[in-house]
Amino acid sequence: MEQKKFDGIFTALLTPFDKNDCVNTKALSELVKFNLGMGVRGFYVTGSTGEAFLLSTEERKLVMETVRDTAPDATLIAHIGSPRAKEALELAQYAKELGYDAISSVAPIYYKYSFDEIKNYYYRLADTGELPMLVYHIPTFSGVNLGLGEMRQFLCDDRFMGIKYTSNDFFMLEQCKSSFPDKIVYNGFDEMFLCGLSMGADGAIGSTYNFMADKFVKIHELFKAGNIAEAQKLQIKANEIIALLCKVGVMPAEKEVLNLLGYDMGDCRHPFSPLSDEAKKLVKDQILPLI
Repeated sequence: MEQKKFDGIFTALLTPFDKNDCVNTKALSELVKFNLGMGVRGFYVTGSTGEAFLLSTEERKLVMETVRDTAPDATLIAHIGSPRAKEALELAQYAKELGYDAISSVAPIYYKYSFDEIKNYYYRLADTGELPMLVYHIPTFSGVNLGLGEMRQFLCDDRFMGIKYTSNDFFMLEQCKSSFPDKIVYNGFDEMFLCGLSMGADGAIGSTYNFMADKFVKIHELFKAGNIAEAQKLQIKANEIIALLCKVGVMPAEKEVLNLLGYDMGDCRHPFSPLSDEAKKLVKDQILPLI
C-alpha cells in the first residue's frame, strides 16, 4: 500500500437527487470537481453521508462509477457496507472492477452479532474485494464498539489498511495508531478534527467537507507546520458552522448550503424530512455568510 496516497483530507460525498428522487449524476460530478478544487486528496463514496442505506445496489454502483469517471486520478475509497452481506460482497467486487483504491465498511448493524461474526464479515469483504480494507468504526450509529484487542485483529492483518475512526475516544485512537504506526487512521468527527490530529490521525474523512473542505485542508497544513494556534482558530470557525448545521439537521442543511452555492443537490431521501422554510432561512442568513 502506498501510504502517501491515503494521507490527508477525504470528502465523505453526499448523494444528490433530482426532482424524481433519482441520483443526479450531473450534480454529483460537479460536486466532485468542486471538492477537487478545494484540495482534497480523494473521496469516501456511498458512506453514511451518501445515504448508503437508502440507496439500492444499482444506485450505489452508479454513484461509484460516476465518481470514478469524474475523478480518475483521485484516491477513491468505496464504502460497501450493508446489513445484507451479499450486497456488500457484490459492491466489494464492483469496487475492484472500477479500479478503486480501497474499500471500507461499517460493522454489520441491527442484530447483536458476536465479534467472531463481525470479524468473519470483514474478512470475507477483504478477500472478495482484494483491495486494502478500512474498518469504519462508528459505534454511535452501528452499535458496535470495538476495543483495542478486537481492533488489533484487523490492524495486524495485511488485508486491512486502517480505520475510519468516528468516535470521541481519542485515547483509543492514539492506542491504535501508536500500536500500528504503519496503518492509516482517519478522524471521523469534523468538529474534532484537530483533536484527532493531535492524537496521531493521518487525516480525515468528513461530511461538512462537501462545501468547506478547504478549511480542513488548511487546518491539516497548519498542524503539520506546527502552527497549532492558527489551526485552532480555523477549527473554531468550522465548528461555528457545524453548530448551526446541527440546529436544523446536518445532512439536509449541507445539501441546502450546496443548493444555495449553485449545486443541484435536492433533498435527502425519505424518511428524512425536507427542510422547513425557517430552516432554509437559517442556512441562507447564518451559515452561508460564514463559508
